[in-house]
Amino acid sequence: EEINLNNWQGFAKSEDGTVQISFTIPFSVIKKKKEEALEELTKDITVSGFRKGKAPKEKVTAQIPENTLLETTLQKLLPSLFADAVTQHKIKAATYPKFEVVKATENSDWQIRATTCELPDIKLDDYKQLLLRSKSTKIWVPGKDDKKQKEPSREEKEQEIIKILLETININVPKVLIEEEVNSRLSNLLARIEKLGLSLEGYLASIGKTSESLRQEYEKQARETIALTLILNKIVAEEKLSVSQSEIDKILHSSVKDEKDYQKLNTPEQRRLIEAMLSRRSALDYLTTLA
Repeated sequence: EEINLNNWQGFAKSEDGTVQISFTIPFSVIKKKKEEALEELTKDITVSGFRKGKAPKEKVTAQIPENTLLETTLQKLLPSLFADAVTQHKIKAATYPKFEVVKATENSDWQIRATTCELPDIKLDDYKQLLLRSKSTKIWVPGKDDKKQKEPSREEKEQEIIKILLETININVPKVLIEEEVNSRLSNLLARIEKLGLSLEGYLASIGKTSESLRQEYEKQARETIALTLILNKIVAEEKLSVSQSEIDKILHSSVKDEKDYQKLNTPEQRRLIEAMLSRRSALDYLTTLA
């Protein structure tokens, strides 16, 4: 039985681009997919006292954790449902959706919520004029004659450029993207702390922060990092900046020890990531010629 999305789906989009799609799935469909999941999960289960594949179904089923059965059942349903919803609503999803089970009871329709987001439209406006005006700004040398100035270093130029971009180009960064970035940073921090044999509470006390203040700090950093990435990507597209395949190869070769490692790392996905990184680098290089 197929689900008619027009009858079984709700759709909502927030101002920041967050998209929520609610699915109500008929239990008849759930039942069918659950049976398929059970058949798949029981293939490799052996029950004591029975030959493989010969044990009563209820004994085999009893060995499958409820969460595993739920996840496998949903895996057979949700990707195609979400893909259909994306097509129907013309959603340009920027992230893989986060699925949340709202209701999943026996003999009742199931309710599932999918959350993703779309990237915001970015208007660069007159950022070039702002950068050109900043070109006349000099760095005062402390303790020297006020008339004596020096040209800013490349790093100082880039920091000033980034500041101007973030202050003048308004971007409503989707909350979903910020949360993903914050959670990633917190996970990395916890991993580092554990390696040092410390507790999170002890670490926070040593730096004079609370878990709430740390999260707020990470949220601000994440918002700025994502906004800058989106701005630079827009500049890359508008200025038609490109990266050669040889540049990507150079980065890949510098990251490995031998040809065998190079072949493992040389995947389409990895090449796209490196291309994106180099493109943003080229955008900053371009902007420093204006500032």
